[in-house]
Amino acid sequence: MKKTILAVSAAALMMTGCGNSEAEATAPEKAEHVAAHGASHEKHWDYSENGPAHWDEFSKTCGTGHHQSPINIIPGKTVEMNHQYDLSMHEDVDTMAKIIDNGHSIKVTPKQGGTITLHGETFKLLQFHFHGKSEHTVDGKRYDMVMHMVHQNPKTKQLAVIAVFFKEGKEDPVLNKIIKNIGGEAEIDPKDFLPNDTAHYYHYIGSLTTPPCSENVQWYLLKEPVEASKEQIEAFRKYYVDNERPVQELYDRHVESN
Repeated sequence: MKKTILAVSAAALMMTGCGNSEAEATAPEKAEHVAAHGASHEKHWDYSENGPAHWDEFSKTCGTGHHQSPINIIPGKTVEMNHQYDLSMHEDVDTMAKIIDNGHSIKVTPKQGGTITLHGETFKLLQFHFHGKSEHTVDGKRYDMVMHMVHQNPKTKQLAVIAVFFKEGKEDPVLNKIIKNIGGEAEIDPKDFLPNDTAHYYHYIGSLTTPPCSENVQWYLLKEPVEASKEQIEAFRKYYVDNERPVQELYDRHVESN
């Protein structure tokens, strides 16, 4: 069952983010506020009638930006990683988390988030969410599902997103916690969702993949996918099947790889 996506008109922060203070409030949370409090007369972006081809009506950046996401990764055309931007992950935090269907994805907000470090700066995990198919592609291949872990530098407010690809395979017991507790809470450790190999990834600078499509987002796509069973993937797709933006032009950007 596909769901209509409720709107976002807010500026700067993400697709997907959720902080512990008003300063960290993000576009999707503002969308949730709109959904809860009305404004039904307004036109809202979605993935169907007001889909990606019309998103420039909600934010010009979606149509005119040259650093947009997602993109197609071509491994043979990547460049060597700039080691100043090597990723160091510190996600091993047991915490309670709120799990909701926010109108455009299944979103998990930990009460206490881990961190990542890049370029000598610390970014805090705000939330992670799932797409029924991966938004980024690798050699034109779209993975069966993806998790986006949204981090924010509390000082600069810049965003960094880690993409974890899923492929159909064996059951992931951690995912069952998410599936069984949508609309509630569960105890989680975000590290449990990561592949064994987190040291190899693609990196580039892109944007939010939903309006307002704000740019200067650091993207890290882990090369090793994790597995989820067919039944688990179908469980997520009962909520969202096609909540992915088409791939965007690379223009003058380079994709780094290690």
